[in-house]
This record gives sequence, C-alpha cells and structure tokens, in this order.
Amino acid sequence: MWRSIVRGSLNCVGKQTITGMLCAQGLQFNDWSRAYRLFSQSRLDNTQIFKFIRQQVIEQQDSGDAIIAHMDDTIIKKSGKHIPGTAWRRDPLGPPFHTNFIWGQRFLQISLALPSGKGPCQSRAIPIDFQHCPTPKRPGKKGTIEQIAEFKEQQKKLKLSKQGKAAIARLRDQLNLEGQSKRQLIVSVDGSYTNTEVLKGLSDKVTLIGRIRKDTKLYEQPIIQPLTGRKRTYGNRLPTPEQIRMSDQFKWQKVQAWAAGKTHDFKIKVIKNTLWRPAGKEHILQLIIIKPLGYRLSKGSKILYREPAYLLCSDNNLDLEKLLQSYLWRWEIEVNFREQKSLMGCGQAQVRHHQSCEKVPQFITTVYSLLQIAAYKANKNPDSIMLNRAKWYRKKPGQRNTTGDLINNLRAQSWAKESGITFSSFVSSQLEPRSLKNYPLLNNSPLFYARN
Repeated sequence: MWRSIVRGSLNCVGKQTITGMLCAQGLQFNDWSRAYRLFSQSRLDNTQIFKFIRQQVIEQQDSGDAIIAHMDDTIIKKSGKHIPGTAWRRDPLGPPFHTNFIWGQRFLQISLALPSGKGPCQSRAIPIDFQHCPTPKRPGKKGTIEQIAEFKEQQKKLKLSKQGKAAIARLRDQLNLEGQSKRQLIVSVDGSYTNTEVLKGLSDKVTLIGRIRKDTKLYEQPIIQPLTGRKRTYGNRLPTPEQIRMSDQFKWQKVQAWAAGKTHDFKIKVIKNTLWRPAGKEHILQLIIIKPLGYRLSKGSKILYREPAYLLCSDNNLDLEKLLQSYLWRWEIEVNFREQKSLMGCGQAQVRHHQSCEKVPQFITTVYSLLQIAAYKANKNPDSIMLNRAKWYRKKPGQRNTTGDLINNLRAQSWAKESGITFSSFVSSQLEPRSLKNYPLLNNSPLFYARN
C-alpha cells in the first residue's frame, strides 16, 4: 500500500487527497480504508524515512566538508475549524503595511544543502525533517485558574524558538550517532530564530548564521578592566549595523558566491569579536553586512537594488566565502516550501484524525525528498534521458531541471511503459526536423506534459 500511495502522489494530476492518490493508481474500486489507516494508526514511520534521506544526502557529499542545513517554519492553509493543530496565524505573505491572519497548521522544516560542486555553485535543499508545531488551545472566558496556568506553561514549552533549538540539537545528535561527529554543522536561519533561546542552546560543532535587525545593539569585547569592583562583561557600544554600512570608517571586502543563477562579487563588511546581550558573553560573534546587489529587469532598463542584509555568525573564525555561500543557499528552503505546496500538494489531503493531520504532510515531504535524491543520482549518469522542455523555454548553460520537469519525466516514463510507447523514441522524435504537415504522436504529447 505504501508504494502505491507514493506512486499515486506523483501521478495524481488533481488535488493531492488520499482518494486522488488511489485513483491515480487505479485503486478506486478497492477498499480505501487501508490507506487512511496507514496514517491514522501510525503504521508509516516517517522518522525512519527521513533518516534514510539524511544518510543519502550525506553520502553524496565530500566527507571533509561541513554539513550545511537550513531551518524555517511554514504555514499550511486549512479551512476546517475543527482540524487538530490549526489556529489563526500571521500571514507571512501579507502586505508590510497591514497584518493579515490565516487559518492553518504550522510546521518546522530542516533541509540539508546538496551542492552541485566545489566552491561557489548552485545547491539544492533536501528536506530531512518536517515537524508539526501546534500551539496550545487558549481556555475560554469560563476557564479556571488552573487551566490558564496550564495553558501558559504549554505555551512556553511549544514556543517556536524552543522547538527550533530542539530540532538543531536533535540533528546534531543524529549526525554524531551516524559517524559524522567531526564534521561542522552550519545552520542558516532567518531573524525569528536569531534569539536568546537558540543561540544559548547551541551545542559543540554547531554554527548558527542568522539575520538581525539593522538597529541591533552590539558591543566590543572589554579591553581594559576596572581596578576595583565588578569586571566588565561587555565593552564599548558599537555603531548599529545600519550605521556601519553607511560609514566610510569600515572598508568593504569582495567575496564571491553563487546566487540568482550565477556567481557574483558581493561586497561585505565584517566586524569580528562582537558581543550581543541575547547571545551572552560565551558567544563571540562576527557581524556581516552585505551590500545590496544591483540587477536589471531587462537589458536596457535601469539598475534596481535588493535590500541589504545584516547577519550574525556564532563562529568568529568561519571562512567568509563559506559563511556567505551557506546563507545564500538558504533561499532553497523557500523553494522547498513552494514546491511542496504547489507541485506536491502538501496540505491538500482532507483528513481529520490528529495523527493523519501530522503524518500526511510529512509523508508528502518525504516523497518530495526522495524524488530530489533520485534526480541528483540520475543526473550523474551521462546516458540518462530527460523529457525535452517546451520550445519557449530559453536554454541556459548549466541549468538544472526543475521539480516540475522531474515529475513530468517520471510520469512520462511510467505512462509510456503502461501504454506501450517507447519513452526514448518519443523523446528523440520531438527534436527531429519535420514539416508542418507531419507531426506524429500528437495525442501522447499533451499526456506527457500534463503538469508543465
């Protein structure tokens, strides 16, 4: 049943419900209750699948390189008010001038970076953890004092930053048990995880790279201690990151890194031996300020600029190229979220059991990760055949296949096998020169390109 659900999730062209997956495999006339019990009774251990995925990602990397991870949370929209784990949450896609709220579930994801080569290069993020992070239900107006106290205690335990700290520690422990204790773990996060809870909970061999506000209060290390009284923990106050960016006193450095499809020369400012009160005196940090990168929407248009970025790194001696590239690869986890929801249908299953509401999105995420791992291995084979992209797509050197291309290719191979069509001959026939009066296999082409 598990294999049928996996193939059904990739072949389903409609809504990614459990019945839709069953129909995609031709199982709509069989007993469907087994598929629902697979999730509601926890017969499928997603933890073991994620463990296998994590090991596969690490096997594809050089044993001497650091392990680079990205962590972020996402919201899966729901409409039912009685679905377990749902609540009103702030919409991250709302306009900056107004706070919008959506009803949905919250999940925390960790993805590992799988670079395509050495140095500045493109990378693909592979999800290796996807945990449900619900919030406790607030007692009503008639709630007792004990219920309110229990709610506040649960609220502290289920705080997102605390769960993020636990997820990083769990990943570090898993890597240690798998013989990766000597490799450094670099975790890039956004500003919501650059706080006291996460920074003070970092274990050995873990480096955190996170964004901070432009008006963050930072301090130097104390140079001169007073002769009497208590010793100083923090030195003189540093200018704010925004003031450092605007000042000519601090010089720009050039660092190469891959972003937006090619290698760029980034200009950064680095302030080492920095202290930040939320991190405590134990963490000597380095501040990195990234100058806005200019770009053009078209060849003759004016130059536009992106926003500057202000980063704090918990490793004061981390190489600047590795630091910058590790953070720029963090964008891939945002790509993961978009593809998991829009292409894989994560969160579209109409389930109500509290186990199913957690297990089904995790299962869809594991299928997405397995697809990416299989594609990474297949691309190493020079004889592998891929379905040709549509004619209007521009061909770029070194361009990787999108997840939509991978799903199309997998589906085309499966359907070609079932319908008696030779997949390789179909692919080669699309590139042969022909007159406008001779277009063979017109009925098969829309079938193979259904998702694109």
